Amino acid sequence: MTDKGPAFCAGPFFSRGDIMTLTVKTHTQTEFLDITSEIQKIIESENISDGVIMLYVPHTTSAITINESADPSVKSDILMILNDIVPWNAKYRHMEGNSPAHVKSTLVGASELIAVENGRLSLGTWQGIFFCEFDGPRTRKVHIKSITK
Repeated sequence: MTDKGPAFCAGPFFSRGDIMTLTVKTHTQTEFLDITSEIQKIIESENISDGVIMLYVPHTTSAITINESADPSVKSDILMILNDIVPWNAKYRHMEGNSPAHVKSTLVGASELIAVENGRLSLGTWQGIFFCEFDGPRTRKVHIKSITK
């Protein structure tokens, strides 16, 4: 959440056959949004009890990752380092001006696979799922596919 309103659009998701989609609204050029609770709500509403879920971001300038969610300074530190090692003002050839976002997306990754046990995400004590925006603000999507027993 930011001071500009909720990060998640109404729904909070829709299903397209076997693939569910969470819509995420970002508010700044680079940010990490904790989507853990939204993913857990989807697991509960779809009655997914045991198996795995695959989270996939179908965008070339955003990503998804799992990291510490207890201390907000961790996501700030990660963004700080990504911005240091992939600066906005380098001699990029891509004409759209968002090459750093493409590089950051590649470094972080477009998917995560997470176990689900007894209807709960099998995350570590301090872990959360983060949608990573590198070329915002935009409205984005996270696809969710469950593979159950």
